This record gives sequence, structure tokens and C-alpha cells, in this order.
Amino acid sequence: MTDRPDPHRARYGRFTGGPDPLAAPVDLAEALDAIGQDVMAGYSPERAMREFLRRGSPERTGLDDLARQVAARRRDLLERHQLDGTMQEVRELLDRAVLAERKQLARDLDDDARFAELQIESLPPSTAAAVSELSDYPWRSREAREAYEKIKDLLGRELLEQRFQGMKQALENASDEDRAAVDAMLRDLNDLLAAHRRGEDTAEQFEQFMDQHGDFFPENPRSIDELLDALAQRAAAAQRMRNSMTPEQRAELDALASQAFGSPELMQSLAELDDNLRSLRPGEDWGGSEGFEGEQGLGLGDGTGVLQDLADLDALSEQLSQSYGGARMEDLDLDRLARQLGEEAAVDARTLQQLEKALRETGYLKKGSDGQLRLSPKAMRQLGKALLRDVAQRMSGRQGQRDLRHAGAAGERSGATREWAFGDTEPWDVTRTVTNAVVRTLSEGGSARAGVRLDIRDVEVTETEARTQACVALLVDTSFSMAMDGRWVPMKRTALALHTLITSRFRGDALQLIGFGRHAEVMEIEQLTALDAMWAKGTNLHHALLLANRHFRKHPNAQPVLLIVTDGEPTSHLEPDGEVYFSYPPHPLTVAYAVRELDNAGRLGAQTTFFRLGEDPGLARFIDSMARRVDGRVVAPELDDLGAAVVGSYLGSRSPGGGGPGGHYGDWFGGRGFWVGD
Repeated sequence: MTDRPDPHRARYGRFTGGPDPLAAPVDLAEALDAIGQDVMAGYSPERAMREFLRRGSPERTGLDDLARQVAARRRDLLERHQLDGTMQEVRELLDRAVLAERKQLARDLDDDARFAELQIESLPPSTAAAVSELSDYPWRSREAREAYEKIKDLLGRELLEQRFQGMKQALENASDEDRAAVDAMLRDLNDLLAAHRRGEDTAEQFEQFMDQHGDFFPENPRSIDELLDALAQRAAAAQRMRNSMTPEQRAELDALASQAFGSPELMQSLAELDDNLRSLRPGEDWGGSEGFEGEQGLGLGDGTGVLQDLADLDALSEQLSQSYGGARMEDLDLDRLARQLGEEAAVDARTLQQLEKALRETGYLKKGSDGQLRLSPKAMRQLGKALLRDVAQRMSGRQGQRDLRHAGAAGERSGATREWAFGDTEPWDVTRTVTNAVVRTLSEGGSARAGVRLDIRDVEVTETEARTQACVALLVDTSFSMAMDGRWVPMKRTALALHTLITSRFRGDALQLIGFGRHAEVMEIEQLTALDAMWAKGTNLHHALLLANRHFRKHPNAQPVLLIVTDGEPTSHLEPDGEVYFSYPPHPLTVAYAVRELDNAGRLGAQTTFFRLGEDPGLARFIDSMARRVDGRVVAPELDDLGAAVVGSYLGSRSPGGGGPGGHYGDWFGGRGFWVGD
């Protein structure tokens, strides 16, 4: 009675049918954050993505790490090996044959034995010459004859191994019938390649060849082109191995080759094969060479394999560099990488491929009208959320962190709920609170029939948004000094964090981003984050305030909020004819124009905050005096805290108390900032 498999039993193992369908999706958050940093530093999104893939991260191996492994593997092959392995093996077999023959001759007492001794003693020092001279020698020792025959057998198998991988082992202890099969295969192969050169071959001819001789080709090529590629790559590696030998080694090898299998016809067939392959695949590297410096000898077949490995490593090095036109991660040959560096390296490379594919296909990168990649709005939102989380961490433990989630106690319901936290004054969401209590009671083994007891963990409150609408103008300095002093990226991160907060949590507020260098302009967030560093001198605060006041006048029913990030005094202004006037040190007229527009903002009711970057005493005195004119305030944050400072000031302006010293954010900055006014 035979055992039948139990249909109710299951076997579990590693998935082998391609990429694991149950594998976790690639996490793009880390990649987007790194790419966003580089984009805001002035890189194109394409270059920023390439840089991230190249350098990797603490949790992910990058292309540079894989390239270093490839270089180390290549260096190890060259430093460990040398190319005289076959010659050493032939020399050992020859010495064994000569020693055994001498012993036999010493036991023989006839005159022919003495003549044979003279012949053995007068062998030339060259291994190849000695082997050739002994080709017709009548061996008396059976052991000596077998050792000499092994030389011819070894040479034949090594020469075939150079062209056909695995042939050396397959033909070990081969019979005359096996060797005849090799000869027949070589004849038919040369006939097939010659017909292909003339354009006269057919698919049927190839199929017939594979039916007869397919056992010689474990690669199982499906077409003559695949067969050609495999043969040409191996033959080119054999030629590079020959090129890498010294002239003396090449001369010895040529002299020995005719002794292979004791068949000069073999060398003729291999020479014809090489000629066909060179003609049909001239693009292979037939002229290269390598410098081997090690002590471990390589035979002809193994040496050809090492040369193929070196070619694989060179190809991988180029693929990993991604420095050629149109380079994509999908160009990486994962099978080749696994062969050379192991499965773990292939898994790392596959992860990078999936990462690039996900970035391109999930909508985070898109092509603009000029064909260049751009960060999509989806990517901008994701980056903004990450920046807001960073802001929240910097404001954690203080009122500011909760203010990221709600805009005041007496506000309009946003439709969202959250777990109650100490200090919350929002109304409870009764339905969700009772539901949480029922679920908790049942999960703890209790029964809801007798009623449930509320626990503080069950309470959820309704999030609210303030009823007051704000009209916000964020003025960011884009002058030469911002780029020179490392303030470029923090400025962009700040703008993106504020933009994300307003567009996601305070959609009723109107935000305008204004960059001001030699002149000012209103910018979309995508334009600002991708802005290259401006090397033109000038800080046109006057023009920026003109644009901000125009924005305030378009929203007469909203509370104006003016946020100014700068590291220098105004050095340019707009003339009545629209031309830019620049002067350093600042011209009194430039300062007067800026003061006039700031006063206009004050008359419009703008709550003004200056964010002073740098320690210039003259700048500090100037901004202090400007803030006093409009009852504004000054914050001097560290660069890392700039985003938290701006977001905190904005949230403070929307809360009761107005965000000044008596409001929620009056003491947030501690020793890193100070108040002016009030």
C-alpha cells in the first residue's frame, strides 16, 4: 500500500517563483526625506535620487557599498592567482614520468636501456620542448607512460575547458568514443557558425545541432545568438588570459598545445572556432589583459573562468556607477551580482531597484514640460509631513505640540477625533468613547450586558479649528549671504513645513510665499524648494513688503500675519520706475522705503515677527527698531530650530493671546530667542 499525501497538511518554505509577493513594500519615507534635502540644497530631483541610491543609508546598502565590494573581489582575484597553473601541473606530471622511467631503466641491463638513459638525461630544460621530444619515446615503465598520457589528456581538457565550461571535468577518464564525440561536435559547430556568417543557417539547423550535441552546453541556449554570446564571452576571456601571460608562458603554451589529446586536429578545430567567433562577435574584448600578482596557479580552464569573473566584475562596476547616459537601476544584472558577491548583495541591489521603481511609479516624481523630473505635489506633501513631525518633536512637551493638532478650544469641528490628552478642552466624541469602552470591556473578558465602565483610555475628543481666518505672508531672504552661510536649506524646510501645516490643517488661511533677494517675487512652494542659490547681491525687503501688503489687501476680512526670515539689512529697493536700486552699506532711502511699507503693514493690522539669522550687532539693532515700530517681535533661533520657530509663531498668532508674550508661545524659545515690543 502506497502512502498518499495528506491534503490537509501544508509545507512552508522560501518563495522561489520570483519576488516575494508577501514581502513588505519598500519604505519610501527615508528616501523622500533624503531626496528632499538634496533638492532643497539645489540638486535636481533626478540627481538627488541618484545620490540617495548611490550612498544608501544606515539601514540600506547603497550602490557605492556594492561597488566597493566589487572592487575588493576584483583585487582579490588578481592578488591571489597567477596563470602558470597548467604549466606547473604539466611539469609535475613530466617529472613523475621521468622519475619512474629512470627507475625502470636502472633495473634494465640491456644496451637499449643505456641509450634511453642518455636520451632522458639530455632532455631540454623547457617543459614544452621536453614534452614534445618525448612524444615518440618508447616508455618502458607503465607508470611513466600513464603519467605522460595524462599530460596530453590534461592539455586537451584544459584547451576545451577554455571554450566550453565544465568540459575538463566531463572528459576526465574519457574514452576514445567520448573524444570522438567532442571532435564531431566541434566540426558541426564550426559548420553551423560558418553558415551563420554567410547568412545561410536556419532554425532547423540550430535545433538539429542542439538535439545532437546539447549535452555540451549546460546553458541551454534557445537560439544561435544566445549560443554565440555564451561561446564568444568565454573565448574572449581565454584570449585575454593568453594576452595576460608573459611571452615565455605563451611560447610554452603554444608548443604544448599540439600535444593535446595527441591530436593536432583538435587545435585546428579550436582555431577555426575562434576565427568564427571573432568574426561574429567583434565587440567582445579580445585585446584586453590583466596583471596577476598572486601565488596560486590557475589552469587554462580555471584561468579563463577567472578572466570571465573579472569581465563580470567590470560590467557590474559600470552598472553600479550609473554614470552612463540613460542609466537605470534595472540595468543591474542581479544574477551576475549574486554569482560574484553572493545572494545578500543581490537582495540589496533588488531593494534599490524596487525603490527607484516605486519613486518613479507611485507619483512622487513626475516629468515637467522640459522633460526633467520634478517632485510631485504628493512628494511635497510627504516631505512637508516629515518636516512637521520634526517640528513637533522640537516642540514636544510644550503647548506647541498639541497646537499642531488643534487650533483653539472654541473652534469649529474638523470631523477628526483623537485620544484625550491632559489639558484638552475639546468636546468628547460620545459615540467613539462608548464604543471604545465596549470593545475594551469585551477584550478583557467582561460582558457588556451589565453595562460598561468608562476608563480614561476610552475617551476621544473632537478636534477643532479656530474660527478666525488668517492671511499669512512668509517673506524669506534669498540673497547671496543666505546661500554662503548655510541657511539655504533651513529656509526652504521652514517654508515647506509652514505650507504643509496651513494646507493640511488650516485650509481657510491664505498663505503667500515671497522670496526676496535683489528683487522679490511670489513663489509657489515647488518653485521655492527647487530654487537654486542666488549669487546676485541685494536684500530687497521693500519689494517683499509691497507684495505682502498687496496680499493682505486681497483678504480684508482675515487677520494679517507677517513672518520675515532674513540675515541682513535691506540693501536694495524698487525705484518709482520699477528699476532696482542697490547700495552697500544700505542707503538711507532704501531703509526709508522698507520702513514705510512695514508701517503700511502695521496699519493693516499685521501681526509681525522677524526671524533674525546671524549674530551681526548692526542687523540686531536694525531689526529691533523695525519690530518696535509695529509692536512686533523678534526671534533669533538656531538654524535647526528655524522651522519650529516660524510654525510656533504662526500658531501663536491664531490662538487667544495672539502668540505674544502672554500667549501660548511666549516662552517656547527659552534662551534661544527674545521678545521685542509689547
